Amino acid sequence: MTASIPPLSRRARSVSAEVAAHLEGLIISGELRAGDRLPPERELAANMNISRSSLRQAMFELESKKLIERRQGRGSTVADTPYTAAELAGSLAETEIELGHASELRDLVEPRIAHLAALRAVESNLLSLENVLGRCHDGNSADESLRLDIEFHALLAHAAQNPLLVTLCTMTTEWTRRTRTLSHRTKRGRRVSLDGHRQIYEAVARHDGASAAVAMEQHLREVRELSLHTGRR
Repeated sequence: MTASIPPLSRRARSVSAEVAAHLEGLIISGELRAGDRLPPERELAANMNISRSSLRQAMFELESKKLIERRQGRGSTVADTPYTAAELAGSLAETEIELGHASELRDLVEPRIAHLAALRAVESNLLSLENVLGRCHDGNSADESLRLDIEFHALLAHAAQNPLLVTLCTMTTEWTRRTRTLSHRTKRGRRVSLDGHRQIYEAVARHDGASAAVAMEQHLREVRELSLHTGRR
């Protein structure tokens, strides 16, 4: 079955980058899943009202990020998790990890992800991150705020262009879900989380790896303190 692609919201950016960001966001959010077949390029370009050359550039970028697979005569499909990453996830998932240990792992992994994302992010990555931040506001529910939080960190990991780091980010997200839930219970917590994301994004957009890592470290400290405070209530 061929996947349905939602309309593209156009901005004054490179068309191919906008398309890549749009499709990447659908993949990261789970709207497009591993194995989903994308419409034929001619049809997809017509539906999105873009040229086939712009679409091809976007598809090439997604393929280079290992988000889709393109095969002659079979079209394009959303890629599975790379075997090496899946193997790592499987071996670690069987081990019972305490929340404190998982938080320590997050402190080790996520600043490095932010640093690499700042060095390696391309225009489509920045557009995807902007899109998530644009959907964050004071009216978000706790559940929606948590979902956008997870999506932001997942997109940041993809911007680092390393599939193993994407897998580590996914695993630490699951291990720290309870902590994240606590930090999003209050409006203040959701605001602090969003402010942290904005500071991280600004550093990534400047391609300032050191500042991105520092912003992430500060963000994780604030989230941890919020979670501890909320958990004691």
